[in-house]
Amino acid sequence: MSGSPPALRRGVVWVALALLPVLSASGASRPAAAPESAAARLSRPGALPSPAGAGSRFPNLAILADGRVIMSWFEPRADSSMALRCAVFDGRRWTAPATIAAGDSFFVNWADFPSVRPLGGKRLAAHWPWKSGAGTYAYDVRISLSADEGRSWGPVVIPHRDGTATEHGFVSLLPHAQGVRAIWLDGRKGAGHEHDDEGPGPDMTLRTAVVTPDARLIEEAEIDGRVCDCCQTATVATDRGVLVAYRDRSADEVRDISFAREDRNAWTAPRPVHADGWVIPGCPVNGPALEARGPYVAIAWYTAALDSPRVLAAFSDDGGSSFGPPIGLDDGDPLGRVHLVLLEDGSAVITWLEAGQGAAQLRARRVWRGGRRSEAITVASTAASRASGFPRVARSGKALYFAWTEVGKPPRVIVARSTLR
Repeated sequence: MSGSPPALRRGVVWVALALLPVLSASGASRPAAAPESAAARLSRPGALPSPAGAGSRFPNLAILADGRVIMSWFEPRADSSMALRCAVFDGRRWTAPATIAAGDSFFVNWADFPSVRPLGGKRLAAHWPWKSGAGTYAYDVRISLSADEGRSWGPVVIPHRDGTATEHGFVSLLPHAQGVRAIWLDGRKGAGHEHDDEGPGPDMTLRTAVVTPDARLIEEAEIDGRVCDCCQTATVATDRGVLVAYRDRSADEVRDISFAREDRNAWTAPRPVHADGWVIPGCPVNGPALEARGPYVAIAWYTAALDSPRVLAAFSDDGGSSFGPPIGLDDGDPLGRVHLVLLEDGSAVITWLEAGQGAAQLRARRVWRGGRRSEAITVASTAASRASGFPRVARSGKALYFAWTEVGKPPRVIVARSTLR
């Protein structure tokens, strides 16, 4: 990613405790967990068979219209090239894995990983990063559509027309009519700039375009002209239009989470979800998670403002026009890498990595907009290193599905399921 992030300082316990009153005064609360109840508990996850083979890594999850789960992942091939694969789980068994794309030019990266997005019916969209030049971070976004639930895929479309051998990635996809909207980080302003050059690098931008079913590009736009270089983006459809969240970057190197909305075919000016005030001179590689249902939106994010790492969540009941005060979720030593699902009652289940002794723990906790929280459960122990990637969660009915990379020689994608009680 542009500008390798410096090692983040995780304050020792006494420093974190000393800062809690400051954080509370700014509106970021860390409420006590709610008493366990039938409505609050998450069952302990149980392992599921994984369709991914040896060497697989960096999974993503989505839910099809009929409630089945679709998972995508990278998997090496016998000829040392790589394949982007997917399979569907019906609650009992996986379909045979299908290959979406294959070759030796994938940009395989722990933080910028592919996805498959259901578009309604049997229509799917897939995206992946593909190298465009010799530079370490010279790669394009590639998108393909399927009309038959992934059995075949249409032509590859690159949603950006700049043609520069610069960084394009961290994509989020959203259904749009019969096609798909893509939102991504776009490094075209960095053409001709080397990552080792002294001084601040060119601005990374946030851009969008819609890929139509006949592989045309429409509604191309720049949403923000200066954003953080390598944090994931998130986008959802609300009853007030498209909403996107991402890590912004001010002239003073404040890198808080911002959001923008599409309003009457134009994008609103970016606004912070909350003024964390995290000043950091490099990208922390830790983007937000976002989900919506009608006017209700939940967002989760990581910050280390005031040298106090936090995982926070906030809710909106006006389609993302505004967000309530942040709610603390972590257990004191988070690494971030958040994801979430929104539930029928407006609460959310949020996952993150929490540091542990010699490893990390994938945690999950249910949180309500008033600040009530369930006890956190530990989904799995995993590596704290980049190789473990960004764990994913998806919901189908009362079942929660988790997927992550188990670090090993070789690594492998692991899947587990929990039940909402």
